Amino acid sequence: MTDRSLPPAPAPDAILEASLYAQDLDSARIFYGGVLGLPEILYAEGRHVFYRVGPTILLIFNPDATAQGSTDPAMPVPGHGAHGPGHLCLSATPDQIDTWRTRLIATGHQIDADFQWPNGARSLYVRDPAENSLEFAEPRLWG
Repeated sequence: MTDRSLPPAPAPDAILEASLYAQDLDSARIFYGGVLGLPEILYAEGRHVFYRVGPTILLIFNPDATAQGSTDPAMPVPGHGAHGPGHLCLSATPDQIDTWRTRLIATGHQIDADFQWPNGARSLYVRDPAENSLEFAEPRLWG
């Protein structure tokens, strides 16, 4: 529902950051940096690890550490966090999905699902060590 007294909302150009939560950051680093090969850009022991995914940054936070918020007055980031599995979808071509499937199985990760949507786009689902649902999908999934 739109309040007509407000100015129009500007459309965001893209998602700059996306976050998942994991209490065991060492396992997250092995999965995202090792298995997925994402470039790590920042690590704070016990608090967070950040990765570059194309033009987007994937933030993986320890929810216990970020629930309190920042104590640095120069960067007053509010507390945040989530408990339980989240979801993230990474864009991939059909050939890349085949390669991801092979690589994930070879590294001991069970595939949760691999199927085609009604529009023909393929999705592959796997769990990270924190049980977050990670999907690799063809961009045409959304048109």
